[in-house]
Amino acid sequence: MDFSTPISTVIPSLDGPVLQVLARADRMLSGRQVHAEAGTGSVAGVRLVLQRLASTGLVHVDEAGSSLLYRLNRSHLAAQAVELLANLRATFADTLAANIASWRIPPLHASLYGAAARGEGDLTSDVTLLLIRSDEVAPDNRLWEEQVGGLMSDIVELTGNPVDVDELCLRDLSNHQRAAVPVVEEWLRDPTILHGAPLQVLLAGRASVERPTLADLPSLPDLANFPALPALLG
Repeated sequence: MDFSTPISTVIPSLDGPVLQVLARADRMLSGRQVHAEAGTGSVAGVRLVLQRLASTGLVHVDEAGSSLLYRLNRSHLAAQAVELLANLRATFADTLAANIASWRIPPLHASLYGAAARGEGDLTSDVTLLLIRSDEVAPDNRLWEEQVGGLMSDIVELTGNPVDVDELCLRDLSNHQRAAVPVVEEWLRDPTILHGAPLQVLLAGRASVERPTLADLPSLPDLANFPALPALLG
């Protein structure tokens, strides 16, 4: 799936990006505005697409002075399909979230990150996923491995894209952060959270657990019993 323009999976022509812009718009747009938001084709090419779509009734055209403004006709029988295709990335995330919510061993955190999360990936981009498990769950736990493997297979079936999973326990995540491992910054940068608490919350909770309290500190010597104290005070 092309995560930058999901509708192109089914409509690879210029019609796809144009329809995606209209499906996401909450106002009428000029041909130049549609072209700017679509980020592909030429202004003239976008206008030809808009005219053709208007002839089918899928797009409404209104005059505003000397300009023409366009909007998706959401009453059209095909509009629902267009909106579904335009929002495939959100549908994908919702599907993964539902899958993970059914796990018998739930993760503390699951998120998409990287190109797919930012909506920048293309047909060859990896779907990158981060899974944080509890420290009590061993990495070779059979049920955990089956859940992760099943999710990876589902992602390939859902998108056709290769998948890459970073999977570690909370202790390792905390160690990665302390060691300033570069990938941690990418994990923290605008992820699409699928399950559990944000990483910042998990790391803050871990830090509070690991922070020593007064009871953990070594006791100080009793100066009243220190033999040289009188001489020092004198």
